[in-house]
Amino acid sequence: MFAGGGGDNHLLELVGHDEWLRDHLLELVGLGVAGGREVPISLDGVRDKNLMQLKKLNTALFPVRYNDKYYADALASAEFTKLAYYSDICVGAIACRLEKKEGGSVRVYIMTLGVLAPYRGLGIGTMLLNHVLDLCSKKNIGEIYLHVQTNNEDAINFYKKFGFEITDTIHNYYTNITPPDCYVVTKLIDQPQPKK
Repeated sequence: MFAGGGGDNHLLELVGHDEWLRDHLLELVGLGVAGGREVPISLDGVRDKNLMQLKKLNTALFPVRYNDKYYADALASAEFTKLAYYSDICVGAIACRLEKKEGGSVRVYIMTLGVLAPYRGLGIGTMLLNHVLDLCSKKNIGEIYLHVQTNNEDAINFYKKFGFEITDTIHNYYTNITPPDCYVVTKLIDQPQPKK
């Protein structure tokens, strides 16, 4: 696959068809991950003063432009919306909306979850989703759901790893993107049982 150079300079040389792997390894070395140096990943709440970070991420990550209501819902959800930082660089976010159901219970809708491409595979998306799932458990929120475009197999597989299931299909949900259909992907969260 790779041939290493001699001496102190270990140069990666592409052999065959593994250009992606070479680029990925070089990226990890450049980020300080493969070199054994840990880079801190942290989460921060979204507030008026850093809302522009979320807007910039959404522009880079998604083919949809979000309106003012989206950002108002993200701010209103407080700790359910977080920015992820790799060192000091904003690289991902999760934005949720809290919804009241009939009967007064609350459920969480994940409006967006995304991580910039060079930072995927480092556990940042997992950290963001686990943060929200933990909050749901602590606040006795029994349901969390989102919409996923039907051809987004990476996202579908990601959520399935956390116990989400496809519960519905909505035709023509999206405008201006193909395919326009989405799945409703839902997770019911076990509530802690009172001690007897």
